[in-house]
Amino acid sequence: MKWLMKLIRLFLWLGLLGSVAGAITVASLYYYLEPTLPSIENLKSVKFQVPLRVYSHDNKLIAEFGEMRRIPLEYDAIPEPMIQAFLAAEDDRFFEHPGVDYRGLMRAAYQLLLTGERRQGGSTITMQVARNFFLSSEKTFTRKFSEIFLSLRIEHELTKHEILELYLNKIYMGNRAYGVGAAAMVYYGKSVDQLTLPQVAMIAGLPKAPSRYNPLADPERALERRDYVLGRMAKLGFITDQEREEAKATPVTASLHTAQTEADAPYIAEMVRAEMFERYGNEAYTTGFNVYTTIDSHLQSAAKRAVRNNLQAYDLRHGYRGAEQHFDLSGDETTDELDALLRDHRIVGDLMPAIVTGIDEKSATLYLGEGRYETLPWEGLSWARRFVNENRVGAKPKKTDEIITPGDLVRVLTTETDSGPGLRLAQIPAAESAFVSLNPDNGAIQTLVGGYDFYHSKFNRVTQALRQPGSGFKPIIYSAALEAGFTAASLINDAPVVFDDPSLEGAWRPENYSGKFFGPTRLRYALTKSRNLVSIRLLRSMGIEHALEHAGKFGFNPDDLPHNLSLALGSAAVTPLQMAAAYAILANGGYKVEPYFIERIERDNGELLFQATPATVCEACEESESTELPIAPRVISPQNHYLMNSMMRDVITRGTGIKARSLGRRDLAGKTGTTNDQRDAWFDGFNRSLVAITWVGFDSAKPLGRGEVGGRAALPAWIEFMQTALKDIPEQPLKVPTGMVTVRIDPRTGMRASVDQKDAIFEVFRSENAPKELPRDNRTNPGPGAPSKDAANEEQIF
Repeated sequence: MKWLMKLIRLFLWLGLLGSVAGAITVASLYYYLEPTLPSIENLKSVKFQVPLRVYSHDNKLIAEFGEMRRIPLEYDAIPEPMIQAFLAAEDDRFFEHPGVDYRGLMRAAYQLLLTGERRQGGSTITMQVARNFFLSSEKTFTRKFSEIFLSLRIEHELTKHEILELYLNKIYMGNRAYGVGAAAMVYYGKSVDQLTLPQVAMIAGLPKAPSRYNPLADPERALERRDYVLGRMAKLGFITDQEREEAKATPVTASLHTAQTEADAPYIAEMVRAEMFERYGNEAYTTGFNVYTTIDSHLQSAAKRAVRNNLQAYDLRHGYRGAEQHFDLSGDETTDELDALLRDHRIVGDLMPAIVTGIDEKSATLYLGEGRYETLPWEGLSWARRFVNENRVGAKPKKTDEIITPGDLVRVLTTETDSGPGLRLAQIPAAESAFVSLNPDNGAIQTLVGGYDFYHSKFNRVTQALRQPGSGFKPIIYSAALEAGFTAASLINDAPVVFDDPSLEGAWRPENYSGKFFGPTRLRYALTKSRNLVSIRLLRSMGIEHALEHAGKFGFNPDDLPHNLSLALGSAAVTPLQMAAAYAILANGGYKVEPYFIERIERDNGELLFQATPATVCEACEESESTELPIAPRVISPQNHYLMNSMMRDVITRGTGIKARSLGRRDLAGKTGTTNDQRDAWFDGFNRSLVAITWVGFDSAKPLGRGEVGGRAALPAWIEFMQTALKDIPEQPLKVPTGMVTVRIDPRTGMRASVDQKDAIFEVFRSENAPKELPRDNRTNPGPGAPSKDAANEEQIF
């Protein structure tokens, strides 16, 4: 018996010595590692890497930029089943232990001694927080002890809820998703409070091995892990056995969900991304900035639709260029084999790729992917005359095999037919387009479409394409002429002319589009009908320097404009956005505003970092010197604005923009623009509340084709957009400013008409420019500003 007591005392002494030695070892390790441990204060103000998000003015998500998908959530916003699932899967004693679960560590140590393998890590959620925020993933004892000491420190400094919130927002979930908020969106397209129990359990099973238990990469293994989590939840009393069995019977419903954009404005999104990178560098993608743009999502959708419909209409007029590609098919291909052929051909705009698998005399069978076969009827084929060149198409087809053959890769779109929705053969437009609209009162860009499809061509034609505006520049010239003393009734001779100007590389013989000449013409009528020769003579009469100086008031840099008479025909190189800014002055009463697209910038916590304060039109504020509002400066007089607006309304009511009368409004104004050989087609138009510019052309600047002038190639997109944009906006009459008079004039001379003249018309003048009455025998005098040559003779100007 004594030997047993001695043996017990020996073991007690050995235990005590072991405990003391262990304590000394742990203390030594702590004092050794303590200087290297990071401060827990960083966790109290942790900033998660959150992507850059871009929104429309009406709070619709446009785009998201950043490698890490994360939606930080506060603890109270995380549903209890989600918390319970993670506790069951990762650390069921989280709310009981002090940061280190000694039971878990002992089990891990026992397994290591028993098998020599590290099967259980014994890591608590707190230890995972320490590792994820501060330590590497290397498997060494030093790192493990650092993790333990940090965990104890974290538990001392933070509450359990704070620790769990950090963990659930930080943990990697696969597919670039970090945290439960992002995982819910990536795998299910839902917020965390919308998830079902089996979906919650599936997400809770991911942290152990996001690649191995990923429901997208390995659904079977992910299902096993989910069911394990459900079993643990039932064992811990979080759910009932019945709930567990019902959840286990649910199939895998995960699928990859990208950021759910609600507004289609990729060109403006790229502009925001570039601007944010310019301001913040790489932090733009990780700091959680929310950028709210000036884009109106409803109008943006209308602009995109108008651009695509217009380009497709152009394609219909110019014929079918043929299949994109041809595959040699045996006729026995499986759907998997056909899917493989389609894999590298994405939808472009609204044009779906399809493979022709069979044809009849007047129809075709198409494979559109994922087991879907459709019939393409003759109604969707018969338009496809063969494209010859921009001016010619082939004969009208009579049979399907004249258009397509089996194996052809083609494009189709869904359209309305007489019998309902159906398919029509289409093609990716070779021509391109740009569309931009803005608020003329402050320059806020409301829509911006830089091309048919951003993902097909990222070149932004609104801001990057320098194109000739053609006759769209004439209002700037006419406005300058009004400032030089001309009136809307001034006569300029519409007659042939040749210029010998060294800057134009020899003789230049400009013509009207029609090739005809019409003699002395009033300025109002000349602008309405877009008479080129009148514009040239007008520019020569007022002087190029005066016109360049006036163009500067409209936002154009005079140094970038031609310093010769071709300026009158819009030979400058400008962007659609520059034209929009210039036309805003003609719309808003004569004030200069700067286009802008970022309304405000916030952090993800709502902190305001930037708020746009654009110069804004405020006619009532002009006389006030004490106002704090940034007021847009006046650059043309109210009288000049009124006359220009009035003349440009005539362009629509009786001129080259007459198709816009279909909108049934009397407050619309604008100007068509067409350049030599129809290389550029424009319509620049507005009413008091909205400016919209549309351009159509080839990026290579080749001709659009005979007859493809601004009123045909560009105006239809403008009309379609305005039908939506102005639907609920009342008409706004043009107000006559002070200092204006209305006079009856002789339409042939522009001079005051006699009392008994029956064909007299009314014209508006500045009071100081109103014409005086002439004797009846002088009524045929062409009036001031008219050249002396007859319209039938060519004038030489050197």
